[in-house]
Amino acid sequence: GIWAGVGTRDENLDHNGAAHMVEHMLFKGTPTRSALQIAAQIEDVGGQMNAYTSREITSYHIHLMQEDAPLALDILADMYLNSTLPDDEVERERQVILQEIGMTQDTPDDLIFDNYYETAYPKQSLGAPILGTTKHITGMTRAMLADYIERLYTPARTVISAAGNVDHDAFVDQVSRLFGAMNPDKPHAKLPAQYTPGEHRLKKDLEQAHIVLGFQGVRRSDPDYYSAQALSTLLGGGMSSRLFQEIREKRGLVYSIYSFHSSYQDDGQFGIYAGTGPQSLPELVPVTAQEILKFADTMTEEEIARARAQLKANMVMGRESMMTRAAQQAKYLLLREKVIDIGELVRQIENISRESIARVAKKIFSAKPVVAALGPLGTLESYESIVKRLAA
Repeated sequence: GIWAGVGTRDENLDHNGAAHMVEHMLFKGTPTRSALQIAAQIEDVGGQMNAYTSREITSYHIHLMQEDAPLALDILADMYLNSTLPDDEVERERQVILQEIGMTQDTPDDLIFDNYYETAYPKQSLGAPILGTTKHITGMTRAMLADYIERLYTPARTVISAAGNVDHDAFVDQVSRLFGAMNPDKPHAKLPAQYTPGEHRLKKDLEQAHIVLGFQGVRRSDPDYYSAQALSTLLGGGMSSRLFQEIREKRGLVYSIYSFHSSYQDDGQFGIYAGTGPQSLPELVPVTAQEILKFADTMTEEEIARARAQLKANMVMGRESMMTRAAQQAKYLLLREKVIDIGELVRQIENISRESIARVAKKIFSAKPVVAALGPLGTLESYESIVKRLAA
């Protein structure tokens, strides 16, 4: 696959959705292949082709038999370097993405995260929705998409990665031939992230209220990165986690509750998601705040050992998938500018301690939160009240 170190964060905010629309358009034809031919040539040999856009990464990847790897690389290079962005396909794909945005609007546990990020990073591309907005996609032009590709799909921001039964020398030779004439790099600086506490409430006629309670996390390069991951695992990372046990198993307040930690180049987000009925909403936030406040003083060595084991297992067992390996090594090279060393990452996880988790918990939970809420919210306490609870 090809992993580009650019995404929604690299857009001009007035062109929100360009990164994702470019991802769609690269499948729509080149001077030598139509959209149908791109799809058919991979599926003719039993392969599977896909792509995704995130806030800092865009990926185009193929999973297929070893003998067909040269075909996959040829098609990927053709798409990445020679897409023609036909006007009729731009218009057709515009309608597809507008439908995708409509699906998100109808899916509250997706929409809540768009609302959350727009609140945490207001008027910043880092906080803008990955799909774009109806307004921006309606106004997106072929010229905007071509400009995005020309500025950002350049050598320094591109990694071609493969895993599995690959002939390394042949692969490198083919990459050199196909990508050797890429356009030169152009300067591009990401605007620094500016985390902003606050709230976003959207009352909708739903069966459940959906809530994200979040805080400023740590950046990718922070020495406490893996301790923050462990904190997320301990609080809401599985069925044995504090939040799951207390809020779902003991009190029956929710069906779904989990925590997450997402890191970026210069910032991060630590959050807790929960969905609950309006009758349970008055109890949910106080109990969640209580679990946050008491966590650092009550975590046990048994819990910490479990978190280490979960993080190591997720990392190592994920490498049984060749696509995961290809993605891991590409993203590590793009985001950390060095080759992944699993042994070193395992050692960092093993070095997680009670002290390091308590330190990062204090750092994260001392920040004022972002609260995003969606649904029947009449019984949700005020933002000021939630802040006071967390500062107790």
